[in-house]
Amino acid sequence: MLGWALTFLIVALIAAALGFTGIAGAASSIAQILFVVFLILFVVAMIARAVRGRPPM
Repeated sequence: MLGWALTFLIVALIAAALGFTGIAGAASSIAQILFVVFLILFVVAMIARAVRGRPPM
């Protein structure tokens, strides 16, 4: 998930540098959404791991 977010971020940066503002805006929005989803899933996984009795990392 984090890999996809970074990929869309790179696409957004390249598109913005080349002047494709519509594509850059869409790609950056997708990257932001994927990053938030990644953070939420990461926190849920850490909480689940702690509840099961294992230390978080």
